[in-house]
Amino acid sequence: MKFFPSFLDVRRALLVAVLLSASLVACKKEDPRWSEADKKSKEAIEAKKEAQESGALPKPEEGGSFNKFFPKDVAGFDITASQEKTGFAEYKLKKDGKDLAMIAISDVANNPQAADKFKTATKKIGGFPAVDQGSTATALLVGGRYQVKVLSRAPEFTKADREAWLSKVNLAGLAAFQATK
Repeated sequence: MKFFPSFLDVRRALLVAVLLSASLVACKKEDPRWSEADKKSKEAIEAKKEAQESGALPKPEEGGSFNKFFPKDVAGFDITASQEKTGFAEYKLKKDGKDLAMIAISDVANNPQAADKFKTATKKIGGFPAVDQGSTATALLVGGRYQVKVLSRAPEFTKADREAWLSKVNLAGLAAFQATK
């Protein structure tokens, strides 16, 4: 009974491992569909960056600059910052420890096509075009630049609730902020 492999067994195992690795590397082929998509994506990102640097496209605001526009003290609700990054800030809305909704402000300078859905809006909230996005989100566009969105996270947080909370965001302040840009 052998407890240790012989030197020859170890060499065979190593040879098999090397041959398998080499065959896997040799078989790997670039799929032209993905390499073309990757190339186009990198080109689009670079073009957007160049356009922003040249001033042809606005640079997105820092997410922290949106914090002052979120509702702060609303009786019975806990409103806390959740996420912040360039062009975006998000707050959680809780009541009695339960997640009810998310409130977000995003700068469409990151994605100008995001404003297109507001061109056909038939509803206004606070004087700004508003749209429903599925059954759990309502959004509006402030000054053609900032999308403000409320997303339900609980079934009892209704469309009417989302619209009411959109009105609690300092939309006039956000519009004035946009006007200074």
